[in-house]
Amino acid sequence: MLKNWLEAFRLRTLPLALSCIGMGSFLAAFYGQFSLAVCILSLTTTLFLQILSNLANDYGDSIHGADSADREGPKRSVQSGSISSKAMFNSIVVFTALSFISGIMLLYFSVGIGSSTFYVFLGLGLAAIAAAIAYTNGKRPYGYSGLGDISVFLFFGILGVCGTYFLHAQSFEALILLPAASCGLFATGVLNINNIRDIKSDKAAGKNSIPVRIGMDKAKVYHGLIIISGLISSIIFLLLTNNYKTILYLFFCYFLFGKHLSNMYKANTSQEFDPQLKILALSTLLFVILFGISILDL
Repeated sequence: MLKNWLEAFRLRTLPLALSCIGMGSFLAAFYGQFSLAVCILSLTTTLFLQILSNLANDYGDSIHGADSADREGPKRSVQSGSISSKAMFNSIVVFTALSFISGIMLLYFSVGIGSSTFYVFLGLGLAAIAAAIAYTNGKRPYGYSGLGDISVFLFFGILGVCGTYFLHAQSFEALILLPAASCGLFATGVLNINNIRDIKSDKAAGKNSIPVRIGMDKAKVYHGLIIISGLISSIIFLLLTNNYKTILYLFFCYFLFGKHLSNMYKANTSQEFDPQLKILALSTLLFVILFGISILDL
């Protein structure tokens, strides 16, 4: 039973949640505004949200037919019968509650209860919970309209990184939008791989992701643009903040991303695309760690 739930949590996607919080926290430390409590609670809240999103996606796709017997990717829990639909629904309720409670604690230690900033971030938190659930659930799930890429870019990039930074610093630096965009673009790349892999089953289920709309070949080009744009955004930040040596620190990551893109362009089957999900997620986390270590001279 535990194994089934761990599979449903989709642990290989969790590095993306860690990446955006890590980037925001590293940037806060770079500008002299780091708070350990904010870092820990931000990580906890984001992990709960990511697991909630994965569970809701499993449940929603099983309801709408995207996780049918024709699906070429890894079998999902509800579809395979390893977890019942009712149990999955109950787990969604539990992780919604955990995300909310953890988020309230985060706001309490960062901006305090009752301030105007508290209500702004409370609204953003509720929006994140709603977005996690509505991706594949409801009468008009936005993931079925090709809007998942925008949502991932915002929540794993701009809002995730900049929001974390603000909770540390109680202020905002315009330049952090660049590394925030990098995280968002890399996370969007992970979603794009998932959607390329599932083109056949998604098309049959009426899930009009971007790869379904533009086809595999153009989706590969789109993927390359996403990853390269993410790298360029981070390099521009490093140049503008005079962190030239960090570009050298990240050389190994550039190699990993380049190898990943090469494998993506060669891939044609779900079995070839699927490993690239984990590779890109882990490469993103490594990128953030090396980026942070370097700009802080650790």
